[in-house]
Amino acid sequence: MKKKKFVLAPDSFKESMTAKEVCEAMEEGFRRSRPNDEFIHVPMADGGEGTVQSLVDATGGTLYNVQVRGPLQQEVVGQYGLLGDGITGAIEMASASGIQLIKPSEKNPLVTSTYGTGQLIKECLDKGIKRLIIGIGGSATNDGGSGMAAALGVKFLDKNGNDLPLGGGYLNTLETIDMSNVDPRLSEIEILVASDVTNPLCGPLGASAVFGPQKGADKEMVALLDENLSHYAAVIKEQIGKDIKDVPGAGAAGGLGAGLLTFTHAKLEKGVDIVIEYTGLIDKVKKADYVITGEGGMDYQTQYGKTAFGVAKVAQEFNKPVIGIAGYVGEGIEELYSKGFTAIFGILPGAMDLDEALKMGKENVARTCDNIGRILP
Repeated sequence: MKKKKFVLAPDSFKESMTAKEVCEAMEEGFRRSRPNDEFIHVPMADGGEGTVQSLVDATGGTLYNVQVRGPLQQEVVGQYGLLGDGITGAIEMASASGIQLIKPSEKNPLVTSTYGTGQLIKECLDKGIKRLIIGIGGSATNDGGSGMAAALGVKFLDKNGNDLPLGGGYLNTLETIDMSNVDPRLSEIEILVASDVTNPLCGPLGASAVFGPQKGADKEMVALLDENLSHYAAVIKEQIGKDIKDVPGAGAAGGLGAGLLTFTHAKLEKGVDIVIEYTGLIDKVKKADYVITGEGGMDYQTQYGKTAFGVAKVAQEFNKPVIGIAGYVGEGIEELYSKGFTAIFGILPGAMDLDEALKMGKENVARTCDNIGRILP
């Protein structure tokens, strides 16, 4: 029998396995029933949690840990990756400015800041990178990216020429943006911002109104933060000449999207599309007989920008069979069969609580792939 080629391209199974570990469990299972076939690992992500790990794993890169300021200026250990090409860096803003870094009782988007994300960008510049991928989900902030910019030399001054305190609560006092000390290396690098959020900076669908409440903002605070970002956008338009208020995606991560568009040469792109490009997934799928993807949960919402759907669309383009596996298979899964998926399997062997399911992730993935392998020609 001719040896078959499998491309294994899953997302992480959150709290259970990284995408790389899922790939390894998949191969372990398939080898039980198909020991002579070829298995190509392509750990995937969609721009959110796990993106840096996946890009580093897929390209043979290196992870670095560095001390930076967290959302409340506390010391935290942030992380960035240098991809295998030696010139591309990758950052998840959440590792420096994420909501998981503060206690629920400490949530306060008036004072939380993206300063640490700017420090991570500076670390990448110091490493000599020429291209930077930034995933901007999961923030604790609503500062329009002003903290990030401040860490890179931008000064935000009030009417008396004093530096504004960090945080979204002070942007209403912004009078002058001083770019004279901005890091000159920012003009020399390409920045790709991985985000599936299309919200504008301000208004009823903006950063403050939609995401502020989960970051600790009550109704009055949401209104104040929205007014502050609107003032911030007006000053940017007047003094820098960029109109970012209504740009789709500017509201991502509390307006970090807007800050990156303003103070760097950034482009906003779908996270999964960036990962597809940098992992070389398309070339690998072209040569595959089967494509296997998956993530912790799959349902009808998978078609709206999730990793597994991005993989399926690539495979569909080359008429390759796509099998998805998931810890949880939810409603409307049949909608995916007309959009690239050949079959979808849940991995749980029976009823079990969440903790047990997370612990048994590798075993369940391996067993499921063994069974899939036995029915494939």
